[in-house]
Amino acid sequence: MKTNFFAFIFLLFISCGNDDQPVDYVSLNDQQIQEYLAANDLEAERSSTGLYYIIEEEGAGVQPTSNDRVRVAYKGYFLNGDVFDQSSSEGVSFNLQQVISGWTEGITYFKEGGKGMLLIPSHLAYGPQNYRGIPGGSVLIFEIELLEVVSM
Repeated sequence: MKTNFFAFIFLLFISCGNDDQPVDYVSLNDQQIQEYLAANDLEAERSSTGLYYIIEEEGAGVQPTSNDRVRVAYKGYFLNGDVFDQSSSEGVSFNLQQVISGWTEGITYFKEGGKGMLLIPSHLAYGPQNYRGIPGGSVLIFEIELLEVVSM
């Protein structure tokens, strides 16, 4: 009985060891985005924060600041193409200070009427934790159209 107890404690001690190193999502996501771009023959700009963006149509209207309210039509999906969110063609309105930092930064690269794509690493989205159906550490891709800018 005593031997079984010590064997159990020994197994418990071994199984509780933390051999897992924390994942460096900044580097991993950057590599994943670069692989996605190469596999899909896309060219993107990379900002100093690690956000990638593609401007397909520049637009001719106002370019928002990070403090503006905007109306955007979008489709959000993962690297594997699975869609996790999508607006109607009329879009949704929000203040750029009330969204993930990848959107706050990324939308400011477009002008009203512009279309393109944001490839957002997890550190500019929801981080390493799961969030409402979005797995922690996920790269988020958004096809966007900036419909309107309402300066604040």
